[in-house]
Amino acid sequence: MTNPNPMKMLLLALVLSVAGICTGSSAHAQTSLIQNAPGHRVLSLNGSWNYIIDPYENGFYDYRREAFDKSASGKGGYYDNQKPSNAQETELIEYDFDHSPALQIPGDWNSQDPKLLYYEGTVWFKKSFTLVPKAGKRYFLYFGAINYESHIYLNGKKLGMHKGGFTPIQYDITSQLSATGDNFVVVKADNTRHAEEVPTINTDWWNYGGITRDVFVAETPETFIVDFKVQLAKNDPTKLMGYVQLDGAGKASQTVTLNIAEAGIKQTLKTDADGHAAFSLPAKKLKLWSPLSPKLYAVSFSNGTETVQDRIGFRTIQTQGQDILLNGKSIFMRGISIHDENPLIPGRARSEGDLRMLLTWAKELGCNYVRLAHYPHNETMLKLADEMGLLVWAEVPVYWTIAWQNPATYQNAEIQLSDLISMGKNRASVVVWSVGNETPLSDPRLKFMTSLVKKARALDDTRLIAAALELHRTPDFVIHVDDQLGEFLDLTSFNEYVGWYWGGSPSEISKYKFDIKYNKPVVISEFGGDALAGYHGTAETRWSEEYQESLYVNQIKLLSTIQGLRGMTPWILADFRATRRQHPVYQNGFNRKGLISSTGVKKKAFYVLQEYYRQQAAKYDTGK
Repeated sequence: MTNPNPMKMLLLALVLSVAGICTGSSAHAQTSLIQNAPGHRVLSLNGSWNYIIDPYENGFYDYRREAFDKSASGKGGYYDNQKPSNAQETELIEYDFDHSPALQIPGDWNSQDPKLLYYEGTVWFKKSFTLVPKAGKRYFLYFGAINYESHIYLNGKKLGMHKGGFTPIQYDITSQLSATGDNFVVVKADNTRHAEEVPTINTDWWNYGGITRDVFVAETPETFIVDFKVQLAKNDPTKLMGYVQLDGAGKASQTVTLNIAEAGIKQTLKTDADGHAAFSLPAKKLKLWSPLSPKLYAVSFSNGTETVQDRIGFRTIQTQGQDILLNGKSIFMRGISIHDENPLIPGRARSEGDLRMLLTWAKELGCNYVRLAHYPHNETMLKLADEMGLLVWAEVPVYWTIAWQNPATYQNAEIQLSDLISMGKNRASVVVWSVGNETPLSDPRLKFMTSLVKKARALDDTRLIAAALELHRTPDFVIHVDDQLGEFLDLTSFNEYVGWYWGGSPSEISKYKFDIKYNKPVVISEFGGDALAGYHGTAETRWSEEYQESLYVNQIKLLSTIQGLRGMTPWILADFRATRRQHPVYQNGFNRKGLISSTGVKKKAFYVLQEYYRQQAAKYDTGK
């Protein structure tokens, strides 16, 4: 046997760390994400969690900066949730979760505690819960998202570490639940920014910290349906393809029944030695999903011990020359960009109500399409888009200046992309996987980005792959779109800010023209300008609603000169918090490019875009 290569071992350790797997003896690997995890029987852990602010990380390291959870005993950290062992309380314990303040989970810490508004660092969270494990059942602790690096402990034992602020985290906790039913979970959440992470140090949105999405424990049989995919074959509305995957000791040679009763589809499948069963079936009776007719079918898988259900729509999406074809018909994608933030709180969206409000605003604007920027959004958002008839651009936070040559950074990005695709692969609304936004040109960047494109296509060849490309201007007022990454993508998408960051006032926008290299559909991923709601002036008065209104009027005229224009997602639906935006009068910590203010007021530009979308809707019919 040859000796292991030290560099390869180091790289493997880095990859495992990024993947959310701790290499310490007390940790367990994160198991494959359960498809439609909320659809199982769950015990919600949402609600009040005690928290401790820990900027020096006293609860994680001793005074020699050695991690307690890597010591011989594994004891000493806040995750032990210690209490005095005698009535006299003579022991020195310098923390107490039960007497610490509480935050509501899901929810970021910035918007719930004024002293944490700008805080970046470690906060510990603790939740006690009662769950008596049943024989023949398995239990999975599931977090929708924790920003950014999280260390998770159950009953004082480490489950693992995860990096990535917007993708789910899940651990099998069956063997670690207390037989008495008394349990507690402790989370170390750290939103500190680092140059080698994804996203990197420099972003243009608020770095909300904490446990920002739902937390629950899912109960399953010992052998259960962990994953499935049910979608139309690539560009073929007559064929239904997919798979089902079992997990557990009895996963081999099991019978699984796929049932779509309304469509008259029922098929018995047999799993292989790995618990996997693929299928390909006729789909002639399926009514196709579209924004005008967002038809969803009740789809179930049964294996004798459980039945897993989902609501799934079926459609095809492809490009042909400069057209985007939904179900074989040309469409114009009338869109808007959205952050995962409720501007009225303000803070991370915390509930289905928050998410439904954002998408309802988009529908009122006349949208059939939303860009969920600049990171994976809540799984509930994708399900609501299915239900409400909105096409979705879903994105990973490969944003601006990533550490292109760091192998661990790439693995981090690829894992976040894989988790995003796993979460959204059964959602008819998702038609675009985006691998990044405004990434500066270089050979390492091109290698990094094209590797992500290949990964996305390998995981899902039924959707379009895109990114917000780089562009450059020349003194003759030409905007050149020739980013080499565009060769590998299905759409030509780019952000341009004529009339705001460059190009003078809105009246000067007409001077510009486009030189686009690629004969592909053009979908403008961003344009816009700031306006403080209620501030009025002339069309030349920056920050006024009239300036933003004029910018939209002239941008629409400019963009309409693009022959292959097939959609847009202006920046952005609603004002959102952004630390970079520091003008004390007009911004005050908010990016004001929203068409809706931070108090829910529609600005004048809202109605300009609404009218343009009304005209486009009259030209295209996505329902036939």
